[in-house]
Order: sequence, then C-alpha cells, then structure tokens
Amino acid sequence: MKFLRDKLDQLGHLFEKGGKLESQYPLYEAADTFLYTPGQVTKGDSHVRDAIDQKRMMITVFIALIPCVLFACYNTGLQANAAIAAGAAPLEDWRTSLMQAMGLGFDPGDLLACGIHGLLYFLPVYLVTMIVGGNIEALFAVARRHEITEGFLVTGLLFPLILPPTIPLWQVAVGIAFGVILGKEVFGGVGMNVLNPALTSRAFLFFAYPAAISGDAVWRAVQPTMLADGMSGATWLAKAAAENGALESGTITWMDAFIGTIPGSMGETSALCCLIGAAVLILTGVGSWRTMFGVAVGTILLATLLNGVGSETNPMFNVSWQWHMVLGGWAFGTVFMATDPVSSAFTNTGKLIYGLGIGVLVVLVRVVNPAYPEGMMLAILFMNMFAPLIDHFFVQANIKRRMARNGA
Repeated sequence: MKFLRDKLDQLGHLFEKGGKLESQYPLYEAADTFLYTPGQVTKGDSHVRDAIDQKRMMITVFIALIPCVLFACYNTGLQANAAIAAGAAPLEDWRTSLMQAMGLGFDPGDLLACGIHGLLYFLPVYLVTMIVGGNIEALFAVARRHEITEGFLVTGLLFPLILPPTIPLWQVAVGIAFGVILGKEVFGGVGMNVLNPALTSRAFLFFAYPAAISGDAVWRAVQPTMLADGMSGATWLAKAAAENGALESGTITWMDAFIGTIPGSMGETSALCCLIGAAVLILTGVGSWRTMFGVAVGTILLATLLNGVGSETNPMFNVSWQWHMVLGGWAFGTVFMATDPVSSAFTNTGKLIYGLGIGVLVVLVRVVNPAYPEGMMLAILFMNMFAPLIDHFFVQANIKRRMARNGA
C-alpha cells in the first residue's frame, strides 16, 4: 500500500492548482480519499470534528445493504431455476448457457446454482448503473470543480435492487441518467437534492415504460413460455386483496413473504434482510429509528382503520398491516429510502411526522388506487417534497421557545 501511496503523491502536483491536469482534480481527489484518509488538517479558529463523515456514513449504508444484495442474487436465481425446473421457461438465455458451460444445473435447492444464476441478472444491471451514473456524477463534479463524493456508491447499489431482474439494460442507463441529472444535479449536486435520486430514477421508468415496469405485475428472472401459475399476473398485494387478506391459505405464507422467497424486484422481497440492515443503521446512528418508527405507526393505523371500514367493491381494504409490511417495497423503502439524510426531515420530531406521513400514504395509495399496489415509492417521493416544510415549522417553533425562555 505504501507503493500506491507514493505513486499518488508523485502524481498529485499534476492535479493541484497550476498543474497540467488541474481541471481533473476531482477525479484524483476522489481516488485519493477513497483509498486513504485525507491528510489535510484544519487550522485557525476552533472547530469541532465528528467521528463520522460522509465517507463513513455512505460505507455504513453500503454494508447494511449487503444482506439485501446477497439475497437478491439468491432469490432471483431461485425463481428462475424453479421456473426452468417446472418447464415453464426456455433455456435460450445467455445466462442459462453460461450456467451450463460452468457445469451448474437449475436445481432450486442448489444454493450455489441459485446464487450464481441470480448474480448473472444482478451484475449487468449494477455495472450499467455505476458506469452511466458514476460518469455523470464525475462529469458534473469536474465541471463545477466540486469533490466527487461517495454518495453515488449507495445510489448505485439501491437502484438495481428496486428493479425487476428482466429490465432491459438500456432502460437502466436511461433511468439512472434521468435520476442523477434531474433528481440531483439540477439542484446543485450532493446534499442539495429534494428527491431521492434512486427513487426518482425508478419513478421515471415506472411511468415512462409501463410495459416493462408495471405497478400491478410481479416479476421473475425468466420469460415464461406459458402462463404458469405464479409466473405472471397480479402482485402478491393484489392477491392478498383478492383472497381477503388470507394468502396463508393460498400461494404463499406470511413467513415466505417475510423471508423473501417470492417473486418481485430483485432486492425488495426480503423483509428479514431489510430488518438486518435496519439494525446496522440504527446501531451506528446512520439511519433514523424515528423515521422507521413513524412509517410503521402510520401503516398500522391506516391499515387497521381501513380493515374496520371495509369495502364491498375494493378487496384491498381487507389487507392487514402485517401483510403490508412484508409485501412490495415497504420494508426496503422504510429502511433505506425513507431514511435518506438528504431528502428526509432532519429535526427529531419532524422525522416522526415525516415517517408517519409515508406510512399513511403508502397504505392510501395501495388501497384506494389498486393500479399502484406498490405505492411505497410514490409515498416517499411525495413526502420528500414536504420534508423541508415540516422541518421549517419545527425549527421556527424551537426558535420561539428559546426566545421566550430567554426573555427575548
């Protein structure tokens, strides 16, 4: 590592002020600070240093996402192998050809085969996201002479996890470009965006290409040769509604949904993995337990209310809060999207109100408008826009209390 440190130091003068590559300094600085702790020391007036900086915060979120990534690979491969083993999907894909070349079968009970097969779906989406989105971030940073931060490491991992495994790669590129440019860079870059960039990208694809990403269809990592049961059709939320919230007697159990061995977007199916990620974020202080608690309370309150009201024409009223929490993107959105420190509320009480609003809205969108049964995305984006207003009222209230307390 000393060799690498020496090489970076030798190249440093080329990128510093007056150097031949001065305009490319953000690229050098990004590599230098990613590999090593910055060597600058603050001088002058007194200052306070926190034990956590943006790099550590983003790396912590990245680590918290690892269980979801691993399970995304496994479950994506599991669903594909199950369909192939049942004869409901063809062996005409480059992934299946590569699996056969490696001597791997399509046994749903083979953990390694499922993991590798799923990785062949996840990895191309992840690489396209990082290449396209990362280069856009670098381009804007160089043009503005800003530092290239680690923020996109998290966005670049979140985005593939909320996509279906069969999404065309060109749509991945278009989607992440839209989210980074119009959801983040137009507002000034890192720390200035109002909306979550990953969700902005997903929302764009949701409305721009409904045939590929539909809110009322469930995905598997294969294209079926016939409409086998469970291969296509309504989401599990819609099925829960059709069966009056009693999926236990139908296709899946609540525990299946909690563990995540059901079709869906690659990283959103496992509430268990999201719970592990939540523990990491809360224990490290990176994710707000208040926001997560608010989402849970809002979901429980409105779902219980609607269960009591009932409806003869809309069976979605019958879906209990227990099912809302394990189906769709509820758990993933609550843990990793709603707690985004930039686009969420930052006051303590504001976080509770912000989370409560998301919990209420996700149930409202899912139940009242069944065309969008996976309403977590829309609920978070809507509350992103109100987060600054929520904080404003609580900040002003705090100012008034302090002025009154000091006789001002």
